[in-house]
Amino acid sequence: MLKVNPCFWILWASVATFAGQAATPPGQPKSGPGGADCSHQEVLAREYGAGAQAYWLFEPAQPTPASAPVIVFSHGWSAMNPHAYGAWIEHLVKRGSIVVYPVYQDNLRTPPRDFTPNAIAAVKDAIQRLQKEPGHVKPELDKFALAGHSMGGVLSANMAALWAEAGLPKPRAVMCVEPGKTWGVVKAIAITLEDLSRIPKETLLISVVGDNDNIAGSTDAKRIFRESTQIPLENKNFVTLVSDAHGQPALRANHFAPVLSNALNYYGTWKLLDALTDAAFYGRNRNFALGNTPEQRFMGRWSDGVPVKEMIISVSP
Repeated sequence: MLKVNPCFWILWASVATFAGQAATPPGQPKSGPGGADCSHQEVLAREYGAGAQAYWLFEPAQPTPASAPVIVFSHGWSAMNPHAYGAWIEHLVKRGSIVVYPVYQDNLRTPPRDFTPNAIAAVKDAIQRLQKEPGHVKPELDKFALAGHSMGGVLSANMAALWAEAGLPKPRAVMCVEPGKTWGVVKAIAITLEDLSRIPKETLLISVVGDNDNIAGSTDAKRIFRESTQIPLENKNFVTLVSDAHGQPALRANHFAPVLSNALNYYGTWKLLDALTDAAFYGRNRNFALGNTPEQRFMGRWSDGVPVKEMIISVSP
């Protein structure tokens, strides 16, 4: 009679059980850009202003710093309430930045031609409040960044172009995630892109698209990259987030991916913005943001050890 080591059956059963289960996506890394480590344990959120020029201020606390960098985070169409981006905002603030969230539209009838001036007015008022009103973290205006998703991606590019004449701080970093739209049949929701050749040459820039984004597509992301002509190629990247259905839940790089908390953000959008601002403000972690490096492209591993499909990095989209 054939004798089989009992350990074989245990191993076989384990493999069979594992084979019947789908791999799960990677969780948030413990440290580094996009990671869970933080310098502050609390976020103070307050809303100011009225109408389309209202804004939210998010400030780090526990401990409360004397001063902090400023990141202007501009939302997508109709997301006047910051709840949709709450996890990302909380991550940025606990990492040590003040976040200004301009509302820029008080309802869906606010004309797109007013979005950029509304956002600029809100940001200027927020900065003045931070500087003069007691009880706020003081803004470090030499560390000023602009980031946004969808319509907010276009607004971020526009504010970067208009910074000097608008009286905003010089943008050190700009990240436009799935920006749109300056094009389309419905002119009532189309926005104009400013002269992006006016974005300072020292600015670090990332323009991001999702390979499954059938709403904004890549038209405006490519325009932002190509028309920011003062910025040398070594200081900007065009990034494509890649969908991956290897396991469950699948990672879909669609237009709504940036409002989720998953690997596409931990290793994608969150990592890129963390590293881009680190590089612009402090001269560190540039290899996680720019340069088509392994650190920049890496998207973590599924629970079975298979790497998540890497980001695609280009300087000639």
